[in-house]
Amino acid sequence: MLSFLTLAVLVGMSHALETDHVAAVSSMATRQSSMSQIVRTGAVWGLGHTITLMLFAGAALILGYTIHDDLAAWLEFCVGIMLMGLGGHIIYRLIRDRVHFHVHSHHGEKPHFHAHSHAGEKQVHKQSSHEHEHKRFPMRVLLVGMMHGMAGSAALLILTASTAPSISSGLMYVTLFGVGSIFGMAALSAVIAVPIAFSAKFLTWANRGIQATTGTLTMALGLYTMYETQLQSLITG
Repeated sequence: MLSFLTLAVLVGMSHALETDHVAAVSSMATRQSSMSQIVRTGAVWGLGHTITLMLFAGAALILGYTIHDDLAAWLEFCVGIMLMGLGGHIIYRLIRDRVHFHVHSHHGEKPHFHAHSHAGEKQVHKQSSHEHEHKRFPMRVLLVGMMHGMAGSAALLILTASTAPSISSGLMYVTLFGVGSIFGMAALSAVIAVPIAFSAKFLTWANRGIQATTGTLTMALGLYTMYETQLQSLITG
């Protein structure tokens, strides 16, 4: 039994390293500029992922339900849409922040528009608002994690947990799997945080390059996920 539960933690940690999970957390981490914030992003994603898995897998174990293949495929398709949105938002933010327009007027002159860019400039925030941003719970990250928990991993987890000798041990497997995914994603986020946090402070051009690459790859993975689950059958059918 101990080896079975230990396996749950290890599988949960490795599960956090799946490509779509890494892409989702990386796309959200690019909005942060400190290691602590990025690690928190990964941990909160893991928490959301765990909440959904426990709800789905717990209900399936207790009530004896399973997730139909068609439903699992549509949930994966929704994950693809979500990845497209996350990646697209990064690209949109880069374009928006690079050049924007102001209404401006000089003494006694008519107001006029002029283009302006803050690229490369350091933004100064008041200490109170900066601390408030740090303390705010990242609900968006939690929801993304919960969405990932509803996809194909839930069906696989239910199948594995159903081999446990009892319902209670099956639920314990699900719980430890979730704990493993939280620690796994937090550890991965610590690795991701190094280039993002460093480039945000010292190399603005590199940080923008990381963001652009992350956004593009996340959108590509989202499109591929959508194609693999539903679009392929719609095109060929």
